[in-house]
Amino acid sequence: MLMVDLIRKKRDGGKLTKEEIEYMVKGYTQGEIPDYQMSAMLMAILFRHMDPEETVELTLAMMNSGEVLDLSAINGIKVDKHSTGGVGDKTSLVLTPMVASLGVPVAKMSGRGLGHTGGTIDKLESFTGFHTDISNEQFLQNVSKIGISIMGQTANLAPADKKLYALRDVTGTVDNLSLIVSSIMSKKLAAGADAIVLDVKCGNGAFMKTEEDATELATSMVDIGKRLNRKMVAVISDMEQPLGYAVGNALEVQEAIDTLNGRGPEDLKELCLTLGSQMVYLAGKANDEAEARQRLEQVLDDGTALHKFADFIEAQGGDREQVYHPEKLPKATLTCEVKAENDGYVEKIRCEEVGNTSLLLGGGRRSKTDVIDLSVGIILKKKTGDQVSAGESIATLYANDEQKMKEAAERLYQAYTFSERKTEPGKLIKKIIR
Repeated sequence: MLMVDLIRKKRDGGKLTKEEIEYMVKGYTQGEIPDYQMSAMLMAILFRHMDPEETVELTLAMMNSGEVLDLSAINGIKVDKHSTGGVGDKTSLVLTPMVASLGVPVAKMSGRGLGHTGGTIDKLESFTGFHTDISNEQFLQNVSKIGISIMGQTANLAPADKKLYALRDVTGTVDNLSLIVSSIMSKKLAAGADAIVLDVKCGNGAFMKTEEDATELATSMVDIGKRLNRKMVAVISDMEQPLGYAVGNALEVQEAIDTLNGRGPEDLKELCLTLGSQMVYLAGKANDEAEARQRLEQVLDDGTALHKFADFIEAQGGDREQVYHPEKLPKATLTCEVKAENDGYVEKIRCEEVGNTSLLLGGGRRSKTDVIDLSVGIILKKKTGDQVSAGESIATLYANDEQKMKEAAERLYQAYTFSERKTEPGKLIKKIIR
C-alpha cells in the first residue's frame, strides 16, 4: 500500500477503506508518512469529503492510535461532557460536582486553553496546590472514592489527533466536518466514557458561527457515538455573548462557586441544569429529565454540590478552604471601570472580542508555552438588552499591567454596540439532539 495511491484515490472522489485509513493514520503517527503527503490527503478530504463510514473509521483509527482508558473498575455508567468552547465557559466547574453528587461517576480528561480563554485545567489551577498530573490509578481511585476526577490529556491519548490537528492548523484544512468530528470524538472515546453529552456552541464567540453549522456538527458527533455504542446527546447553546458575567480564570472560578452557592448568573445555572439533566438521565439515575433536573436543583440548594466540589479540589492537592473563601483566590493589583458614553441599551456584544480583551490582559495563551496570569480578566456589568446611562460602568477590568489595562479598556468598549431601542438576547438553549 502506498500513500500516493490513497491521495490519488481521494483526490478523484474515491472512498477509502478501513484498512487504508488505518494504514494512513498509523503511518503518519509513527512518522513513516511525511507531512507533505498527509497535507495533500487533508486537502483532498477537504474538497472531496468523507462519507459517514469513512468518518467512523477515521475516528476509530485515531482513537486506537494510543492509549484507550479502561474505566470498567468504576461502578455505574460513566458519563463525560464536552464543550466546543466559548467565552466565559466555566460550565465544567459547576456541572461536574452537581452530577457527581447524584452518584454519577465523572471521570473527565480536560485540556489547557489556547487562544482567548483558559481551559478547565487552567481555571482549576487558580486553587493553590491543585494539579492534574496524576496517575491513571489515582484518577480511577478518586472517581471511585468521591465520584469525580479531572486529569490532563496525556500524550498517549489519541496521539494521531495531536499531530493531525497541528498540521491542519497550518495547511488551511481545519474546516471539514469529518476532520472536526474525528478530532473531537477520538479523544472523547479514548477517555472511556459510556455516555457523552456534548455542548455545541453557536454564535460570534464560538467556532460554529451559525445554528445550522452547529446542528450539522452535533448531529454528526451524535451519529458517530451511536455507531460506536455510546449513549449520546448534544445540546446546541448560544454563544452570541459571554456565558455568565466573568471572563478570566480565577474570576470564572469565583463565579462558578457563586453558582454552587445558589447565587450565580441565570444563564450559567440554566445551561448546567440542562446539560446535567441529560447526564443524570443517561446514567440511569433518574426516570426522566424532569426528575433529573429536580434532583440537580436540590443538590445546589442544599449545598451538597458545593461540598462535593471542595472534596474534589482537596483530592487533587488544592486548598478546599478557597472553595468556601474565594476571596483567597489569585487577585489582580489593578482595576478599571469601562463606562458608557451615552444613554441607551446594549444591542450586541462581540463575544470573541471580549475573549481577546482577556487574552490581551494575560488571561489566555497566544502559544502553548505562554504562562497565563490567573488573576486577570473582566467582570461584565451589562449584557445584551440591558439599559445603560452615560457614565455608567458596563464592565470592570482586572489587570497587573497599566498599559495592557488601558489598551484592554479601549478594546472592550469597541466590543459593545449600543442602540436607542431594547434588544432581546437570543435563546440560550437552541435545541437538543438525541
